[in-house]
Amino acid sequence: MRFRIGLIAAAALAGVAAAPQDQDLVARARGIHERVITLDTHNDIDPNNFTRECNYTMRLTNQVNLPKMKEGGLDVSFMIVYVGQSNPPQVADAFQPAGYDRAYKAALAKFNAVHHLTEDLAPNDIELALTAADVTRIAKRGKKVAVIGIENGYPLGTDIKRVKEFHDRGGRYMSLAHNGHNQLADSHTGEADNTWRWGGLSPLGRQAIEEMNKWGIMVDVSHPSKGSMMQMIGLSKAPVIASHSSVRKLANQTRNMDDEQLMAMKTNGGVVQINAVASFIKADPPQRGPAIESLRQEFGLTNGRGGAGAPQTTSSRRCPVEGSAAPAAGGGRGRGGNGLEALSADRRAAFERRMADLDRQWPSAGHATVADYVDHIDYVVKLIGIDHVGIASDFDGGGGVEGWNSAAETFNLTLELVRRGYTEEQIGKIWSGNLLRVWSDVEKVAKDIQAGKR
Repeated sequence: MRFRIGLIAAAALAGVAAAPQDQDLVARARGIHERVITLDTHNDIDPNNFTRECNYTMRLTNQVNLPKMKEGGLDVSFMIVYVGQSNPPQVADAFQPAGYDRAYKAALAKFNAVHHLTEDLAPNDIELALTAADVTRIAKRGKKVAVIGIENGYPLGTDIKRVKEFHDRGGRYMSLAHNGHNQLADSHTGEADNTWRWGGLSPLGRQAIEEMNKWGIMVDVSHPSKGSMMQMIGLSKAPVIASHSSVRKLANQTRNMDDEQLMAMKTNGGVVQINAVASFIKADPPQRGPAIESLRQEFGLTNGRGGAGAPQTTSSRRCPVEGSAAPAAGGGRGRGGNGLEALSADRRAAFERRMADLDRQWPSAGHATVADYVDHIDYVVKLIGIDHVGIASDFDGGGGVEGWNSAAETFNLTLELVRRGYTEEQIGKIWSGNLLRVWSDVEKVAKDIQAGKR
């Protein structure tokens, strides 16, 4: 069996015995979950978890690894090559050759980590997909599927030829910016003080869109500014994706999409992968996010991003296997999240005290749940249609809601969709069909461009 789930799961969340109708609903949901391809477009990775001594064949404390994927029935994980603007933040050479070179090397470490997992560590369990058709083929063979996504185009530096290089290394989507404007595009973060570097895309960013279309990399509009996003849609010859963004009408957060952006995604033929970061589902006070980020930076925490600089050696880092003395690394929910295991006991206690003070000053909107998450799916379906919405957890990067806080709990999302009346065909589109349709379209456009037909 692809995953393990009890027949009383529907009622278990409420702590009561399952009624017969609940058992029937769970059984129906279980069958659907077994048959559709479940695909998550955003899981952050740490190269330290891709070594011989410590890797995804083990049940690590992070949110996504092979045992948890198997338990929850998650078939496809987009593993993310993320590198920030600089390491450490705000260094003087962020937009100089030295900064770009450091980011490029950190990106290669993450590309190599995924290849090491799929080619050396667990080739019988998981395989790297390079095409949309690969995803279906690999999943039908009963293996898990890895795909590489690139979050932040900063490691491109000023060398536009790296777009093709990143494609050749397996990258199949890329966002041009992350948190903070870079050499390619403005970021959503500019909305805080209405300060912009480019007014959207830079000239180099426009070239990057052309190259992505040419080589078959999906254009990801999550994280760049609204202006950048609209320009990307205008320039791209292929549909685009928002790899991990939610609905602004339901949570007024700059990382979320307003109705105008959602309508633009429909017109473009793209897909919005709803993000499971709790504060993007139920918005916290605007001061809370920056305060947490500042606190994390003060304590040297990674925000689930896993080693933007040089990887640690396993001799200096204990492998975070569940059940060991190492503290949990997953389920950040915008608080400590990954990185806490690297702190001493005194430093962890100090972080928690400061976090408690922050909670009192700017309390969270409350724990977001699977039901709250599916509210965002419902909204997109009603506004722009069933063909334009998908699923992204942002696990190991701060994502996680009550009931879906690791890959092991993936079934609960299908269960909630069934409870709301979605059909198997619709659930198949939401879980993977829409994203695979866009990916296939991107591949067709790339072939046409290379053949001189566009």
